[in-house]
Amino acid sequence: MTGVQSVSSATHPALHSARECWVNARSMLGQATMTAGHLPWRPPVVQDMRVKSSASRPSSRAAENPGARGSRPRMSGKERREQLLKVGRSLFAEKGFDGASVEEIATRALVSKPVVYEHFGGKEGLYAVVVDREIETLTSALSRALLSRGHPKVLMERASLALLDYIETREDGFRILVRDSPVAQSTGTFSSLIGEVAMQVERILAGQFRARNLDASVAPIYAQMLVGMVALTGQWWLESRTPAKEVVAAHMVNLSWNGLAALDQAPELSATSTGYAPGPAAKAARP
Repeated sequence: MTGVQSVSSATHPALHSARECWVNARSMLGQATMTAGHLPWRPPVVQDMRVKSSASRPSSRAAENPGARGSRPRMSGKERREQLLKVGRSLFAEKGFDGASVEEIATRALVSKPVVYEHFGGKEGLYAVVVDREIETLTSALSRALLSRGHPKVLMERASLALLDYIETREDGFRILVRDSPVAQSTGTFSSLIGEVAMQVERILAGQFRARNLDASVAPIYAQMLVGMVALTGQWWLESRTPAKEVVAAHMVNLSWNGLAALDQAPELSATSTGYAPGPAAKAARP
């Protein structure tokens, strides 16, 4: 048989070439199996093409909204509405109604413009809700101060501090309120808010005028003067922030209660107004 094989190989060179190809293929297969850890062997070129194809092809979701999935949790409708209100409040305070746009609001909130329209109908609707919330917050704080029990001077101190507290804690809201509202008057303005507060002060002053045998019919005039003084001083303090708010409130009440003819040299708030005890910083800030 050996002789036949030898003669056959010598007589047919093609068989010899086929045998060499088969041996070379087995050798390559063995090397690939050892390298891949006994995994099925694949032609290297085909394997490289598959790797490159899967690495270079982004998923359809990632292409439509890059970074949207997995980067932040999905919000409920209520959460999204509150987020848009917070973003809008900051932007309106920074740029005003005319300077803000739906596109910028959507960009800061990382949503598309249709989301803003879906929740508020547009920039006007968002602005109206922001203003209404701020008016309600400030009105409630001032009403609590003016309708509480205490001496009228103490009520004035509490009301002055309530305004300054609001300015300190909700600066963006106050900046929005002191601007002219471009929306319908039903949304409220700072002027209308001051008018409501003046009516409450008017009732307090009218009672004090009667107790002192003064003409109560002029109480509205004094109420407008007092509230206007406090409101304008609050706008000034918004930018100044010095001296301390307790010092500012004490001086406002000093003028409004004592008058220019009887000003105290070093006015202080009553202990019963807020329970505030002025610290070293506040005392040092007094002129």
